[in-house]
Amino acid sequence: MLYLVGLGLGDAQDITVKGLEAVRRCRRVYLEAYTSALTVGKEALEEFYGKELILADRETVEQEADTILKEADVCDVAFLVVGDPFGATTHSDLVLRAVKLGIPYKVIHNASIMNAVGCCGLQLYNFGETVSIVFWTDTWKPESFFDKIERNRQNGMHTLCLLDIKVKEQSLENLMKGRKIYEPPRYMSVNQAAEQLLAIIQSRRLQGAEPAITENTICVGLARVGAPDQKIASGTLSQMTTVEFGGPLHSLIVTGTTHPLELEMLKLFSVDSSSFENNAFQSTT
Repeated sequence: MLYLVGLGLGDAQDITVKGLEAVRRCRRVYLEAYTSALTVGKEALEEFYGKELILADRETVEQEADTILKEADVCDVAFLVVGDPFGATTHSDLVLRAVKLGIPYKVIHNASIMNAVGCCGLQLYNFGETVSIVFWTDTWKPESFFDKIERNRQNGMHTLCLLDIKVKEQSLENLMKGRKIYEPPRYMSVNQAAEQLLAIIQSRRLQGAEPAITENTICVGLARVGAPDQKIASGTLSQMTTVEFGGPLHSLIVTGTTHPLELEMLKLFSVDSSSFENNAFQSTT
């Protein structure tokens, strides 16, 4: 059996009872280590689960998936995923391969940022398409995520923006030379995401457009959701560039039409309550 087990948002104890029982039954336990990150290290998980964990980076999963599945054909194997197993589309491929090989699988769900963002007071059914904001480089500055945020806002919907994670990435030079040298991990902050959005707004104005998102659009920054030191701050997009959120992982929400109850909740986390007076009820159509 192949078990895909969600670990939840924060530390070792966020695993479900059902998930923990499955992990302790398994002969081999892989920890997926590239689509998200826990607030504790591998050692803390091993101590709590009573199992040795095998770190599975992107290379392992993409190139050695068949090895993992062959093991699951003869014994119980667990594949641990931060958040929920299907929070990242990557893991659908593992399930499809297992089915093709006739290997039974079981999914054990858990909380993920996709539902935990409700902690800021915005109602989950008012969210539109989730987007990913990627790190820009000097030569690559995509804007497709902005178009999706804009469409959501025009439809009155909030947008959850998942911020880029670079783990075990190679520089172009090392990649071309085939050197297995990896760059230090990088995690995009709310501040960086807000700065990129503001740069797109400026650029589009220079082209004669007036974007549906402006410097004064109400946004919410979130950091380490589910951890004891989680941070939530609400305010304008401009204000999101200056708030100190601390360590990763960060997420950003761009609001759409705000219900009075949502507004009251957002005010609990406001950087400056005056930000809400003229912004929150602005029509987005």
